[in-house]
Amino acid sequence: MSLGGLALGVGMLVDNSIVVLESIDRYRRKGYSAIDSANTGASEVGRAVIASTLTTICVFIPIIFVKGIAGQLFNDQALTVTYSLLISLLVAITLIPMLSSLKIDRKKNPDIKRNGENAVITGNLLPTRILYILLYPLFIVFDIVFPAITRVYPGVVNFALSRKLLIITIALSILGGSWYLYINLGKELIPELSQGEFSIKIKKPVGTPLADMLKTVKRIETIASDNPEIQTIYTITGSTSQAGGTIAEERENIGEINISLREKSNRKLEKNVMADLRHKLKQIPAVEYKFSRPAYFTYLTPVEVEIKGYNLNILEKLSKTVIARLEEVKGLADIKSTIEGGIPEIQIIFNRQKLSQLGLDLNTIANIIRDNILGNVSTEFSRRERKVDIRVRVRKEDIGNVEDLKNFVVNPEGEKPITLASIAEINIKKGPGEIRRLNQERVVVVSANLVGRDLRSVVMDIEEKIADIKITSDFEVSVSGQSREMLVAFSSMVFAIALAAFLVYIVMASQFESLLHPFVIMFTIPFALVGVVLALFITAKPISVIVLIGVVMLAGIVVNNAIVLIDCINTRRKEGMPRREAIIEGGKIRLRPILMTTTTTVLGLLPLALGLGEGAELRMPMGITVIGGLLFSTLLTLILIPVVYDLVEKAKESVWRVG
Repeated sequence: MSLGGLALGVGMLVDNSIVVLESIDRYRRKGYSAIDSANTGASEVGRAVIASTLTTICVFIPIIFVKGIAGQLFNDQALTVTYSLLISLLVAITLIPMLSSLKIDRKKNPDIKRNGENAVITGNLLPTRILYILLYPLFIVFDIVFPAITRVYPGVVNFALSRKLLIITIALSILGGSWYLYINLGKELIPELSQGEFSIKIKKPVGTPLADMLKTVKRIETIASDNPEIQTIYTITGSTSQAGGTIAEERENIGEINISLREKSNRKLEKNVMADLRHKLKQIPAVEYKFSRPAYFTYLTPVEVEIKGYNLNILEKLSKTVIARLEEVKGLADIKSTIEGGIPEIQIIFNRQKLSQLGLDLNTIANIIRDNILGNVSTEFSRRERKVDIRVRVRKEDIGNVEDLKNFVVNPEGEKPITLASIAEINIKKGPGEIRRLNQERVVVVSANLVGRDLRSVVMDIEEKIADIKITSDFEVSVSGQSREMLVAFSSMVFAIALAAFLVYIVMASQFESLLHPFVIMFTIPFALVGVVLALFITAKPISVIVLIGVVMLAGIVVNNAIVLIDCINTRRKEGMPRREAIIEGGKIRLRPILMTTTTTVLGLLPLALGLGEGAELRMPMGITVIGGLLFSTLLTLILIPVVYDLVEKAKESVWRVG
């Protein structure tokens, strides 16, 4: 994620330099010398640039409070963005003014013009003509579009200031309407990563010989090899693996098939191959299977239902009921339970009353039976460096079946022989293959994978399905898995967002030496969230930890445009300009740097939003989130912020008059 942070910061790296360079260029156009323009222009916006950078950086501080998967994802990225922005700030307030102060001899550089293309660095640093040819279409668009916006914008601001109630009503209506879209968005912990690889863990009934398991694995291999999209197949019989290649479990009735596809980044193809294999595996009797992708982060199965209680028979019945209910929920696959049929075993239930009457000790009899059936290591046979246990036990012919066991004498040294059948009940039953515990309670976990649906909607359907299952007070049925992790991650991320907004406010309050102006700027944050919701709704992306990470970043990014705008308005008012004229003039002056910084940030994030390359599932939601929020907040900054600023200043002046 550190490289992802670098890709994320590319568009923001030039923002500070753009603001400083635009301010210097504006003074050059007024006739100032190169050195005076560099000094005056950089000094004018220096504090605003520092404040805007600090607001972007301080949003990463709350990350230390983020728990779970969000913390794993965000730490390296936060450090990368922070370091890159600090260096960009240093460059903007030192190197950019120094380079701008250098005098350029126009007689030796006749190609330099006073229009869009003077943004190209000239001299011997770059092949100017080639760069000019490549960028010329952009110059044409900029020279046409920007002057038009510059002519229209003052009139728009003037109209907004004259119709404050209308503008505020429209803004609040948009904010309220976005809530309807928000509640209809899906939610998930983290998008599934498609790497062109997946595994199938298979299991047959307990007691299945390894040879039979091997035949089943080979049959599945044959089915998978018939698919032309599959490149390699690697199988394990008798065990399963976990992250890092270590063995997770060893049993004769389990196996694992690892499959690699020819196309690594085709998510749709991967889904189709998995769906095809699921359909074909249903035709193999007595086989449980579960599909999974490589786990790059530590999190649970998407859907898990925990059933807690003591009685194993009731737990098994409840698990079957839960499985039946989950099969009715759309979007679930690979439904399985941790409870499984046990191995047939001989159960000996002693009659303690008879043991007491005959003067026999239960532990002594149990040890005698164990030593005679399993044997007792009496000595060792040494051969070179190898030692072999010598085990003494009854011949298999003497205890070959249950009847022989019933006639087994439990007091070989007694005067009157006593058979096992006379003091115990002997039955052949299936015992539990596994007794799982969670927090010292017996638990059965029913798990499932998601297919084509978001986690939140599926969990809501599951809770509705299992709500009417009748259980006694000593049993509990609850939904866990990624849904529980999602609640923890979302709650910590909401706290991080709130703390980030508070830190941003503190930085701005120290910059403006006012509590009201930062309050005006903070209006951009909720309306940035409107842009996020719209972008997610249009692109059909659910809310995830990645999206919330983007929202944390937005809290520091979207205020930057408003900071430079309010700073310019305050500067004009200090020069004696009336409030309304200062608002219009400040907006006109800061229009170009605001549009340029927004454009560079959006273009820098565009590759992330387009989802290019491997791991796009992690980058795309963040890119969409920041782009949507930034574009919408920029529109609001240019129109709504002047209105709110005017209302706040007018209210402040009214309070002072009354005072």
